[in-house]
This record gives sequence, C-alpha cells and structure tokens, in this order.
Amino acid sequence: MGLHKIIKIVAILLCLVGIVFFGMILSKGDEVVKATGEGVDGYIYVAYVVFALILAFVLIFVLKGLAQGNIKKTLLSLGAFLVVVAIAYGLAQGVETPLKEEGEVLSASGSRWVGAGLYAFYFLAILAIGAMLWGSVRKLTSR
Repeated sequence: MGLHKIIKIVAILLCLVGIVFFGMILSKGDEVVKATGEGVDGYIYVAYVVFALILAFVLIFVLKGLAQGNIKKTLLSLGAFLVVVAIAYGLAQGVETPLKEEGEVLSASGSRWVGAGLYAFYFLAILAIGAMLWGSVRKLTSR
C-alpha cells in the first residue's frame, strides 16, 4: 500500500472523527458550549493529531529532500534567512506593554521579538514581490 493511500485513509478517519465531535457539539446546544466549552475537547485532540502528523511529514520530506538535493544551497538559504531575522531583531525595539488580560504585561524582550517578526515578514514580503516583478519584467523584455 502506497503512502498516498495511507494518507488518504488517515484523512478520511480524521474527517469522520471530526464529524462525530461536531455532532456532539450540536447535540449539546449553543448555550452550553458558550457557557462551559463542553464538547470542544474532541476538536482540540483532532487538531493536535493533525498538527503532529503534518509536522512529522514535513520533517520526513525535508530530511529526504536534503539527502537527495544540494545541501550547500539549502545552508546558504538558511543562512540568508537567519541574516534577515538578525537584521529585523536589530531594528526592533522592545517596550513593556500591558495586555488586556488581568494585569499581565508583555516583557520588553517579548515585544522586541514580536517587532522582529513583523520586520522580517515585511522584508521577506518585499523580497518576494520584488522577485515576482523582476521575473515579469525579464519575461516581458526577453520576447
């Protein structure tokens, strides 16, 4: 039995389990679920299983691809990504921020990491848009 068939069977089983938990939530009623959250635990467990499966498959196929592919290119790409994250972290500023929850405070370090994530996202988005535009311009001018 191929991997595709196994994944398909697991996906069908997870769908069926999700449908059963959905039926359980519907049978409890809106008010009970809103008040107590009763019946939602099953969905959380299904989400954990799906997340674990996805993580396992990603790790397996990444390691398989690294073994078959050019590891030098992969390490250069990873290094470039880490440079972008380091630059973003250097640009970010951390300020203690009060949260909306009961008197909790986001630390300056946590705030700086949030800012670094935003800066890294912006840099990578600009690079991706620039690469698409560059490819389009090259394609138009090469004809």
